Amino acid sequence: MRLDEIDRRIVARLLEDGRASYAQIGDRVGLSAPAVKRRVDRLRADGVITGFAAVVDPAAVGWTTEAFIEIFCTGATSPEEIHSSVRGHPEVVAAYTISGDASALVHVRARDIQHLEQALERLRREDNITATKTSIVLSRLIGHPFDAPSGRPDPAGTQAVTGQ
Repeated sequence: MRLDEIDRRIVARLLEDGRASYAQIGDRVGLSAPAVKRRVDRLRADGVITGFAAVVDPAAVGWTTEAFIEIFCTGATSPEEIHSSVRGHPEVVAAYTISGDASALVHVRARDIQHLEQALERLRREDNITATKTSIVLSRLIGHPFDAPSGRPDPAGTQAVTGQ
């Protein structure tokens, strides 16, 4: 599906505030509330908007330690196998297959260093993970303090809204 400029602006507004009313969005993009609703319904039907979610600041719930873990797997481990290995760990907020020596990059959040160490040890016990390399985040320079493997505002406002 190809998005026109109004669709992009609607998506950008929803990324800024997923609770904005159709009237508020319409005021921003120059459409009536019913016209915005029709477009949002179409964007949902076309799979551009896949859901809406609450965004929670991890620090507010006590998960203040953040790290990126390079995971090295045995042989030709598939993305599906890596997904199976990391999906059951509640500390994992995102995981990516990447180029380079590592098989994947995993973004984790934990309460503190001790909790991070426990999560790391659990990840290392997965059958297909042979090694890890961890980088602990000291400060966030760009981006939002919250994470989820779903859409976040991007400068162009073109990233799809996702969530459950």
